[in-house]
Amino acid sequence: MALSRPRPSLILLAARRKRFTFGWYGTSMVYTTLIDTETLALHLSDPAYVVVDCRYNVQDQGWGASEYKKGHIPGAAFAHVDDDLSAPKTGRNGRHPLPDPERLVVTLGQLGVAEGMQVVVYDQDFGMYASRLWWLLRWLGHDAVALLSGGYARWLAEGRPVRSGVELHATRQFRGVPRAGLFVTADDVNQALVSGEALLLDARTPERFRGEIEPVDKVAGRIPGAVNYPYQRNVDETGRLRSPEDIRAEVRQSVGDTPHERVICYCGSGVTACLNLLAFEHAGLRGARLYPGSWSEWLSDSSRPIERG
Repeated sequence: MALSRPRPSLILLAARRKRFTFGWYGTSMVYTTLIDTETLALHLSDPAYVVVDCRYNVQDQGWGASEYKKGHIPGAAFAHVDDDLSAPKTGRNGRHPLPDPERLVVTLGQLGVAEGMQVVVYDQDFGMYASRLWWLLRWLGHDAVALLSGGYARWLAEGRPVRSGVELHATRQFRGVPRAGLFVTADDVNQALVSGEALLLDARTPERFRGEIEPVDKVAGRIPGAVNYPYQRNVDETGRLRSPEDIRAEVRQSVGDTPHERVICYCGSGVTACLNLLAFEHAGLRGARLYPGSWSEWLSDSSRPIERG
């Protein structure tokens, strides 16, 4: 006898209206790109949910942890972009190098993540930092991870509960294996410049892309041949990700008819480019890859070409 499909719940119907990406694990709904505040509020005591606070300030690296202690979503753990979600810097591997997979597996277990759990990540607003953890989890094969739409700012604006202090979480055994083909190296980018087989998509602001200013890295400019798609273009006036239709229209203006599998996303250090990749996934534009070292790694070798203007 054929098994019937579980009947969609009211939450599922709401998710469909909001065009959030989700799937099914047995009879449980899984969010894989976005989750709204209402849905998360219903699952704060759900042992199958893990919430991770990723607030960060590139100008003040201790800010996120300090703000977390002042107040956070109840039950949330804290992940530091530098200490937990990046490898040590060598001066030639960028500002936020990809963490060692084995070390990352341990870190994720310490955050309370295990197989089959729904992870929700958030930062101060629309996900420019939390998307880093979204991408890292997917890199290790964990698809049940979603960005909180509107972030902590929206959670507060809606008057939802918060908790202060540091929360301790039972360490779980996370098993993750890196997926091949999700990112490229500097050598791969060099090869792409020669062959023309890939399109580089720069997530930084237009002024940084043109090399007019550079507030973070030592050298201004961009990787030759790149086109600009600032990550802010994914966000609407309410501070939430645009609809899939709007994102597809925005992306088309930058990449034209280039197949998404040929797109390489980068930014200053491989963090905010992850928001572009999340937006691509949300819009059904799958297959783009990340250059984790990004501009901060590229400029560390003076033999690599630079373009301005």
